Amino acid sequence: VDIAVANHGTKHVDMMLGNGQGKFAIQISYEIGFDTPPLVMASGDFNNDARSEIAVAYDGRDHVDIFVAYNNGSFETETRYSVGSHPQSISVGDVNNDTRLDIIVANWGSNDVSVLLGYGNGFFENQRKYSVGSSPRSVTIGDVNNDTRLDIIVANGGSNDVSILLGYGNGSFETQTRYSVGSWPQSVSIGDVNNDTRLDIVVVNADSTDVSVLLGYGNGSFENQTRYSVGSDPTSVAIGDVNNDTRLDIVVANYVSNDVSVLLGYGNGSFENQTRYSVGSDPTSVAIGDVNNDTRLDIVVANSESDDVSILLGYGNGSFENQTRYSVGSYPRSVSIGDVNNDTRLDIIVANRDSNDVSVLLGYGNGFFENQTRYLVGFSPRSVTIGDVNNDTRQDIVVANVVSNDVSVLLGYGNGSFETQKKYSVGSYPSSVAIGDVNNDTRLDIVAANWESNDVSILLGYGNGSFETQTRYLVGSQPRSVSIGDVNNDTRLDIVVANSFGTEVSVLLQYNRGAITYEMSLAPGGGSSLRYVVIGDLNNDTNLDIVLANYGTNNVGVLFGYGNSSFENQMMLSTGMNSHPISIAVGDFNGDREVDIAVANHGTKHVDMMLGNGQGKF
Repeated sequence: VDIAVANHGTKHVDMMLGNGQGKFAIQISYEIGFDTPPLVMASGDFNNDARSEIAVAYDGRDHVDIFVAYNNGSFETETRYSVGSHPQSISVGDVNNDTRLDIIVANWGSNDVSVLLGYGNGFFENQRKYSVGSSPRSVTIGDVNNDTRLDIIVANGGSNDVSILLGYGNGSFETQTRYSVGSWPQSVSIGDVNNDTRLDIVVVNADSTDVSVLLGYGNGSFENQTRYSVGSDPTSVAIGDVNNDTRLDIVVANYVSNDVSVLLGYGNGSFENQTRYSVGSDPTSVAIGDVNNDTRLDIVVANSESDDVSILLGYGNGSFENQTRYSVGSYPRSVSIGDVNNDTRLDIIVANRDSNDVSVLLGYGNGFFENQTRYLVGFSPRSVTIGDVNNDTRQDIVVANVVSNDVSVLLGYGNGSFETQKKYSVGSYPSSVAIGDVNNDTRLDIVAANWESNDVSILLGYGNGSFETQTRYLVGSQPRSVSIGDVNNDTRLDIVVANSFGTEVSVLLQYNRGAITYEMSLAPGGGSSLRYVVIGDLNNDTNLDIVLANYGTNNVGVLFGYGNSSFENQMMLSTGMNSHPISIAVGDFNGDREVDIAVANHGTKHVDMMLGNGQGKF
């Protein structure tokens, strides 16, 4: 496993090659070639060469760059694709079921998401853009309505909601449906947090310092949110079982309090109160994975002010060791984990906003990593994700660039190095990106939440690493985070978006032919300024729920889903005064097989853990 880092200050993408024993080689650094820094990135195998490529989005640029990796850890010159305005987040997945990875970018400035369909050879179609909420900040992909088609979920920072775009399985999506979450949502994630086999949504809200959990009904609709308090100004969220109890837990990075919140899940959609762990300065993104091969989930956090990543190894009972830190680029904003060099060891990829690049840190497999290697991407990359977008069994990287309004796709060589980026235009200011097969062609597609254009962009993948031009769907105001899943149990993936300006989330249901139906707007109330959204089954009813980070109201909102694309009003979990949750993750963090919630709080600089009891309580 290697690590890729995007550096905001130095405008470089660095690569750290891992030896599988927790050690990393000296970085390979790639210049971006212009003044705007990278903001977010994602990886995946976009050209089907069994190597991971990197996609990077930039701060203030309306495009994404794709870097294709070589066997020696270096990359080809970037390929650039236009996206929306100010891309903020990026995700990778096969949204049109062609077995080729596609790219989805959340565009903060144009309020939409860009979807770039991959050809499977490292190239992509021009973007298709879909409107989402206001100021989308984060995007993710999953099947929220159980139709086997990937859907898009976006967190909208301006409208304080999440947008859900259900996928038709052909790369097109229904019009968004929105659900209210907390204040200024920053990040969204999906997972089954209540063990009902239905995907739920988890969103971190920066201004309300909490996370919102929306339980899914399995039909693309969700319950109203339930909110849980996390640290100050949470910016990022991840979901996973960190305590080996088969229940998903939530992990949140808190920007202001410089810590992460871990919320252990009860397996019923509810979570324990948070437990917080110190990390670096101004954490902006969090990811979960087993980086030392002990079968226990670990936490990786990108720290924007200290220009490094923190690694917290897990004990398997929901608690973690003290952090170990590795230098990356300037102002890292987004982090992702995956095996980019095919050595069965997890690597780290980071999007660096100020240095306009991504850093790749290859893992040794024992919790240690090589020094970073960096790859140039677009302007101000904000969100990064990893996936095989060109069907070569190699992981590629996709990055959302907020300033250049595009997503960068970097095809991987399978040895930890990547080709130069290819960029695809999305909406304005994409803040979150997710990957999934939203049109049921077995090829991964890209969904981006566009913060400024209040929509989501969908880029259908050709399965060869290239994507179609974006199709955009309107969502709420300032969408900040997006996630994908089947929320109405029709085996088709839908899209959920957290809108940060208001207090709602947007849900876009997918039709059979891959088109998007009308938007459903969920306004459960109680939260404000949504910053992040995730989906999972938090109460073990097999219906997906939504979890929101409510930045403005300092809590986490949980909306339990009915399995028919409708949701209960949110249950709010306080993260404390001035905590401002900005990111969340869900997973089983204490080994009780119940889903927990972890919250990153921007205001208090803590990461809080809320342990779930499997019945929707935390």
